[in-house]
Amino acid sequence: MTKAPRKDSALGRALPLLRPEARKKARAAGDTPYLDLLEDDLESTGATQDLMNTGVVPQIYERWWRPALGQVAKGFTGPGMQEEIRIARLLLGLRPGDGVLDVACGPGNFSRAFARVVGDSGLVVGLDASATMLERGASELRRSGPDNLALIRGDATDLPFVDESFDAVCCFAALHLFDDPLGGLDEMTRVLTPGGRIAVMTSVQRKLAPRGPFKPISERLSGMRVFGQDEVAEALEHRGFADIHQRLSGLVQFVGGRLAVGA
Repeated sequence: MTKAPRKDSALGRALPLLRPEARKKARAAGDTPYLDLLEDDLESTGATQDLMNTGVVPQIYERWWRPALGQVAKGFTGPGMQEEIRIARLLLGLRPGDGVLDVACGPGNFSRAFARVVGDSGLVVGLDASATMLERGASELRRSGPDNLALIRGDATDLPFVDESFDAVCCFAALHLFDDPLGGLDEMTRVLTPGGRIAVMTSVQRKLAPRGPFKPISERLSGMRVFGQDEVAEALEHRGFADIHQRLSGLVQFVGGRLAVGA
């Protein structure tokens, strides 16, 4: 890397969690406080992901874009953004000292909330593939911290971290955009410690809702996959998670579980 971060900084504490090959190619993104592990942009899965890489959406994402679209998907009686963060914290069972990975963190709004919970003895790493999202998140970090949050640009379906490196992994409002979402779940499972917790918010197709002949076409055009009502919960169970909880809200599901020891 071009400029090594201080060992006691969040980025310095995150470096040992990277696989050796990722650590070698990690580079500081200019004067912004995040590490870039991607030499090129990842191939887009569709129009929705394209918007995340623009310069406009990251500027309005946290205050307007994500709350508005999320509320439409969850229904107008569904949880708001602060309630979403609370749901994520509860599913993850966060406590001081935890190491947390926030996959597809965007500008880091959830990451910052997690960092406040785990405290100075804990560490939160936010990972996203969008440079514009991370630049926005880095700007927030420069302005107000917290000091225990590191931002990394990387691939959510090929996580750059060593095995068993985090106590908790969160992936909210992103799994349905992955080119290989089940492979993404494999990676999240790999980096969790035994007994680690996962929290996912993603799309859901209600059992009684009509599928319709154009659903596969709309998924391909938008790049957004719609999961069956039991699909994500069963995928977690298959990967060794227990104590699985699921909450449905409109077209959205919140799913969490704990990785069984020895799984």
